[in-house]
Amino acid sequence: MAAVPERFDLIVIGGGSAARDAAGMAAREHGARVALVEKERWGGSCPNVACSPTKAYLVAAELVRDATVLAPKVGVETGGVRVDLARVHDWKETLKKPQAQWVADLEAAGFATFTGEAMLVNTHTVLVEEQELEADRILIATGSRTAVPPVEGIDEIDWIDHVTALDLTELPRSLLVVGAGAVGLEFGQAFARYGSEVTIVDAADRIAPLADVDACATLAAALEDEGIRLAPGVFVQRARRDGDDVVATIAPRDGSDPYELRAQTLLLASGRVPNLEGLNVDELGIETTRTGIAVDGRLRTSVPCIWAAGDVNAVAQFTPVAQYQARIAVADMFGDDPPAADYSVLPTAIFTDPELGSVGLTEEQAREQGHDVEVARNEHVRRFAYVDLRHGLFKVVFDRVTRRVLGLHVVSRSAGEIVQGLSLGLRLGATVEDLAAMHHVFPTFGEGVKAAAERAVPATEGLMGAPYLDE
Repeated sequence: MAAVPERFDLIVIGGGSAARDAAGMAAREHGARVALVEKERWGGSCPNVACSPTKAYLVAAELVRDATVLAPKVGVETGGVRVDLARVHDWKETLKKPQAQWVADLEAAGFATFTGEAMLVNTHTVLVEEQELEADRILIATGSRTAVPPVEGIDEIDWIDHVTALDLTELPRSLLVVGAGAVGLEFGQAFARYGSEVTIVDAADRIAPLADVDACATLAAALEDEGIRLAPGVFVQRARRDGDDVVATIAPRDGSDPYELRAQTLLLASGRVPNLEGLNVDELGIETTRTGIAVDGRLRTSVPCIWAAGDVNAVAQFTPVAQYQARIAVADMFGDDPPAADYSVLPTAIFTDPELGSVGLTEEQAREQGHDVEVARNEHVRRFAYVDLRHGLFKVVFDRVTRRVLGLHVVSRSAGEIVQGLSLGLRLGATVEDLAAMHHVFPTFGEGVKAAAERAVPATEGLMGAPYLDE
C-alpha cells in the first residue's frame, strides 16, 4: 500500500535565501505549514560558498595590500607579509553555520525539512526520494551553479570555481581566470594580493561588461596597477594539461593570431546555469529560457500554482533580489495582489578594491532609453590620499531637461555603501541639484558624489571643487 502524501500549504524546493524568506513570510503572515526541500547545501550558496565566505577572503586580501603598500608609507613597520592560505581557509570556515545547525534552526522555526533531490510529479506534488509531499502552492528556488564554457579539453582539466577555490589550502603560483565579471574580478584580485600571478580573460570587450563604461575603465586601471593582467575581447578555444600547468589557447575576437597562456590553475567564472536537473520542469510544461525559468512580474511560471524565485529565474542574481522576489511570490500565491517586481533602482557592487558600485542606468542605457543625457563626474576625494587610492570615479548620470538623476556609478572604497545609501534618492526622483545641495561628512569617500553633482550646477561650483578637496 502506497504511503499517504504529507500535506502542506506551501512546498519550497531549495534551502537558500529565496527559500527561507518565502517560508518565513508564508508562516508568519499567512499561518502556512511549509515544507523545505534541499538536496545539497542548507542555507544556500550565499552563506556557504558565495557572498559571505568570499568577502572574508577579500578582507584578508585588503589587509595584505594595506600592510605591504600603505603601511610603509605611513611609518608602520609590518615586517614581511606572507599569506598562509590554509589559515585563511580555516578562519573562513569558522564564520559559517554548520549544516546540522541550519536544519535545526529551520525546524525550530516550525518548518518541515526534507534532505534529498526533489522531482515535480504534477502541479501539486513533489517527490523527495520516496516521500511524496502535496501542496496547493510550490515555489522553485533551487539557485544556480557555475557554467562550464564550451572549451575544447575542459573536461580533462581539473579546473576550480568560486566554490572549490574556497577550499584551496595552498596558493597557486599562477591563476588564469576565465570571466571578468564580479566573481572573476574579486577572486582574481584576492589571489593576486595573496601572491599568485593572475591573468583574467573574457569574451566581452571590457571587464565588468554590465557596468558603466567609465567605471569599468577606472577599475581596470586600478587592477592593472597591481600587476593583474587583463585580456578582454578573447575566447578560450581549448585547454590542456602540460605537467603541472594548464595551457590555454586564446583566440582574440578581432581575428588576430591565437596565442597560449600558461597557468598552474584555471578558475571558471564566466557565467551561471540554473539548477533544474531532476525537477521535471519540461515534462510539466514549465517554460524555460537558456538562463533559467521564465517568470512574470509576480514570479509566476507558465504553469499555475508554481512560482520561481532567486537565481533559478536569472532575472537578477543577487541575494537581496532573491529575498525580494520570494516575498512578492508569497504575497501573490496567498492572494495579497502585490505590485509587480521593480528592478529599476537596484544597487549593485563588485567588491574589488576599489569597489565598483552602481545604481540606476548607465550612461549608455540612459541614451538608449531616449533621455537627453548629461554626465557629471569627479575622480578624487581627500580620503583617497589616506589609503593611497590612485584610481576613483564618482559619476552622476542625469536628464538634461528634467535634471532627474538616472544613475550613479562609483569606483572607490565603500562604493557599495555609497550607492546603496543614495538609491533611495533615485527612487524618490532626486535631481542633480538635490545631490549638490546635500550636507556631507568630511573627509569621506561618499562626498565624491556631491562633488560630482556640484560640477553640473554652476551656482555651487567651487564650494566642493578641486581646490577644496586638495587642500
